Amino acid sequence: MPRYLVQRHFTEGLHIPVDAEGAKSCSMVVHTNAELGVTWVHSYVSIDKSVTCCVYDGPSEDAIRRAADASGLPADQITEVRVLDPYFYH
Repeated sequence: MPRYLVQRHFTEGLHIPVDAEGAKSCSMVVHTNAELGVTWVHSYVSIDKSVTCCVYDGPSEDAIRRAADASGLPADQITEVRVLDPYFYH
């Protein structure tokens, strides 16, 4: 399954409450993604919460974009990536 890096920009910052409501929001994204064969692996969030870099597995860039749209999330840049592990060379 191809892996993608998705960069998102949030003008007002990304604010996910650390409570049941936030958990529900994330679960809804996971469920919506699954319907399109997309898996959210993990995300990195800038300190000011204005930028996220999210790692996804999915069948195509189009599926990643459709999953973002269905969840109401921006997908400013989508790049297919491969793992580069520094320990590979040891």
